[in-house]
Amino acid sequence: MTSQIGELAIWIIVGALAGSLAGMVTTRTKRGFGRWANLGTGLVGAVIGGAILNLFSLDFGLGDLAVTADDLVAAFGGSVVFLVLVRLVRRWRARDS
Repeated sequence: MTSQIGELAIWIIVGALAGSLAGMVTTRTKRGFGRWANLGTGLVGAVIGGAILNLFSLDFGLGDLAVTADDLVAAFGGSVVFLVLVRLVRRWRARDS
């Protein structure tokens, strides 16, 4: 049970960091999308980034910390992919309206 709580805490920390970074990069503001939207973006990005790394069997060899740099890089990359997809869908919907 404590392992699951620890893993959840790591996902939240990595998601918050990656989502904040992705929000700052895409909005070009220090705040990004706001606290909760950054966290949500980061969590979705962590899932997408982790899936991409597993799909291509990529390992950056950045260490075995509780929150590894691999996790952060994957979550950030996945967050950016997610945000690009969201923008494409919004443009597509706006064009069809």
